[in-house]
Formats: sequence, structure tokens, C-alpha cells
Amino acid sequence: MHLPPSSHFIYIPVIAMLGLALGFVMGARATRDAITQEQKKEAERLARKAARDARHALQDANADNEPTAKG
Repeated sequence: MHLPPSSHFIYIPVIAMLGLALGFVMGARATRDAITQEQKKEAERLARKAARDARHALQDANADNEPTAKG
């Protein structure tokens, strides 16, 4: 029966730990990017809503100032 060399018992765990560390770092970065993107989309959505509300308020104010035709 052939046994693997002793370096094999060091190499495999080191590579596994390296993979875990890299996966953790890359996953954390992806999560931060996703959160930032969501916050940006939410800010843009709120800005569009504020602009739409201001436009409607202006239209309502103009409609109140127009003379009504009574016949």
C-alpha cells in the first residue's frame, strides 16, 4: 500500500484554509457592493418620488389659481 508523502498532510489543509479565507473576503466584498447598490437604488427612487410629489403639488397650486368658467 502506498502512503502519500508527509507534505500532502500539510498541503491539503493549507489550501483548504486559503480557499475559505479567499471565499470569505470575496463574499464580504460582494455583499458590501450589493448593499451599496441597493442603497443607491433606494436613494434614486426617493429622489424620483420627491420630484414627482413636487411636480404634482405645483400642478395643484396652478389649478387652484386658475379662474373657473361659470356660464
